[in-house]
Amino acid sequence: MRFGRRLLGALMGTLLTVCAVQAAEEQTVYGWVEKATIEPWGIEVKAKLDSGALTSSLDARDIEVFDKEGEEWVRFRLELLDEATDEVFEESLELPIYRDIRVRGAGGRDERPVVLMKICMGDIIHEEQFSLRDREEMLYPLLLGRRTISHLGLLDVTETFLVAPECGEDAEVRRYESEEDEASEEP
Repeated sequence: MRFGRRLLGALMGTLLTVCAVQAAEEQTVYGWVEKATIEPWGIEVKAKLDSGALTSSLDARDIEVFDKEGEEWVRFRLELLDEATDEVFEESLELPIYRDIRVRGAGGRDERPVVLMKICMGDIIHEEQFSLRDREEMLYPLLLGRRTISHLGLLDVTETFLVAPECGEDAEVRRYESEEDEASEEP
């Protein structure tokens, strides 16, 4: 009887391992640094996938919050090195603020506006939340946090540059769904 239980336990463990490996094979695996493109411009930047951060962050300059028709908006400037062309891309944007976040770090507390923007990872365009911060002194202009990583696939922290951005005009676009929307869809 004990032998039968042990055998059954071993078989169940093996089955679970096989199922986990198959599930992993079906998901895209990303390294801890990848190239992504900022859409709709197709600007290629280095992105650090950081499982220690919840919300993604984008390098933005001259950040200014303002009121537009009773809603909070943010005006900012992108100044990014396009890794594909080695040229600096500059663009001024005005977007509605999706929400604000408070960040605690070595430098103290910081409040940042969060906007929805699109990036290409692999062959899919993802609309995601990005906090805006001047990251000029950082190595990576784009930091992808857990919210974004959870939409991408799996993260292999021992590898870099596993998946190149290849979003064409017909690329699938995955729109951001707020947590409230996700909660309302549960049975």
